[in-house]
Amino acid sequence: MIRFWGPVRALLRKLPERETLLALSVVTGVLCGGAAVLLKWGIHSIQHGLDTLSRGMRWPYLLLPGAGMLLSFLLVRYVIRDNIGHGVTKVLQAVSKNESKIKRHNTWSSLVTSALTIGFGGSVGAEAPIVYTGAAIGSNLARYCGLSYRGMTLLLGCGAAGAVAGIFNAPLAGVLFTLEILLFNISMTSILPLLLSSLSATLVSYLLLGRETQFSATLVSFSMRNIPWYALLGVFCGFVSLYFLRLTLWMEDVLSRLRSPWLRWALCAAALGLLVYFLPPLYGEGYDALRPMLHGADAGPLWIFVLVLLLKVFSMTFTNAGGGVGGTFGPTLFVGAIAGYVMATALNLAFPGQVPVSNFVLVGMAGTMAGVMQAPMTAIFLIAEICGGYQLLVPLILTAAVSFGVMRIFEKYSIYTKRIAASGELLTHDSDQAVLTLLRTSELLETDFTPVRIDDSLRTLVDAVSLSQRNVFPVVDAHGRFQGYVQLSHIRQDMFRTDLYDTAHVYNYMQSAPEYIYENEPMDSVMRKFEKTGAWNLPVVTSDRRYLGFLSKSKIFNAYRQELRDFSQD
Repeated sequence: MIRFWGPVRALLRKLPERETLLALSVVTGVLCGGAAVLLKWGIHSIQHGLDTLSRGMRWPYLLLPGAGMLLSFLLVRYVIRDNIGHGVTKVLQAVSKNESKIKRHNTWSSLVTSALTIGFGGSVGAEAPIVYTGAAIGSNLARYCGLSYRGMTLLLGCGAAGAVAGIFNAPLAGVLFTLEILLFNISMTSILPLLLSSLSATLVSYLLLGRETQFSATLVSFSMRNIPWYALLGVFCGFVSLYFLRLTLWMEDVLSRLRSPWLRWALCAAALGLLVYFLPPLYGEGYDALRPMLHGADAGPLWIFVLVLLLKVFSMTFTNAGGGVGGTFGPTLFVGAIAGYVMATALNLAFPGQVPVSNFVLVGMAGTMAGVMQAPMTAIFLIAEICGGYQLLVPLILTAAVSFGVMRIFEKYSIYTKRIAASGELLTHDSDQAVLTLLRTSELLETDFTPVRIDDSLRTLVDAVSLSQRNVFPVVDAHGRFQGYVQLSHIRQDMFRTDLYDTAHVYNYMQSAPEYIYENEPMDSVMRKFEKTGAWNLPVVTSDRRYLGFLSKSKIFNAYRQELRDFSQD
């Protein structure tokens, strides 16, 4: 294999990067399609084996989800030794913080652990882990072939697009997912690699699994008289999305306060086992429970599915917090389907035969996806592709748009971006904000200033001036903590008065800095400080005010212009 890839890599490195990207996008798509098929096969094989062993008894399902979480937890803790949860968020962080570099183990670690988690009944989705896997495949291929940051970012996006396309057999949704959620300000010429990757992954999935999807449905022709009900469904999905997002983040915060991972696993395993035992639709991804609904059949008492709608967030969060590996993508679709079923059933109880249940189940998926992920275009075309239901395009657009609008009133960010945005590390579709996010304080730090001690004499200060190329001299105390600075203009009139050399001291000429910049401070915060103070140089210090260097506005502007050229290059 090494003998084969060596000449291939050498050939690719000789080609222009654009042509290399086209070739690698196809390779990435094929690998991601294969990974998606492998993950599906792994989950179904484990579930089938456990169903056979349980022999129809219900009590094993009290224990199985916790066992899967434990296996994943042990694998992550003792073999992988890295945090691999929240796959889509990790991909976003890799783009904004790590130059689109993802560790090699992520090409398989999320796939294996999520198969164990979901196969044993963990109430999470396989989509986020496969997105992380696909992005890792693209990132590592790009790094192996020596692509630039921009090329690596684009191939990372190709991996994510291929992963979504492969697991859903939905090529257009894969591209839209990458454009809406992962990448930012991408040029039109860069869409071709995404299309090639997405198409390649879909073809691999078709060849190995066929064209049938998990969401095949019996659809009813769209009727204009149901427009108000679809709009109402959008409002309902918007509030369901708000409940889903806020409760998920709150529960994650609460459960993270349990210091012992073993205690956290035990509590989460017990809670999840009880939920799955009493509410079987919460077992695994839950897609099997949707089949009667998708064909318009009665799936059971309405109150049960109201409980499922409310408790799916708990089962999902218990799974992830207890050591399982899975995403929120699948649960978002599941909750949307249940929301559509609950509303359609309630409407038909009030107005018999008023709305088609199967249509509402599918459109509800798009509604919650548009709200939770804040990706309405992906939601619309994903549901249209996976059910072959382009006849539902009008209600899909209406419900997704209304849900997205309701959600935006209360939440600016999606479930993937809310925590990253709070830390100031989120790349956006705004070029200015995205470029500022890519700049690093540590990379722009200037350290060629000559520090002087606050109690040094004028003689020592003059000696420092004679050895320095700078006009600014940082002042520190005996412990290296920043106290202020001296400018050459402050001492010019006394530099040649030798009678003051031993009587005047640095503190006689020192000025306080108008503001401090802290190491690793986000660049948008740094720029606000420059704007507020009007300064051209500001000191950079640690949290205990130990001096590190200076940051200059001119160097930031130069780096910004260079980054913007690289960022916008076709």
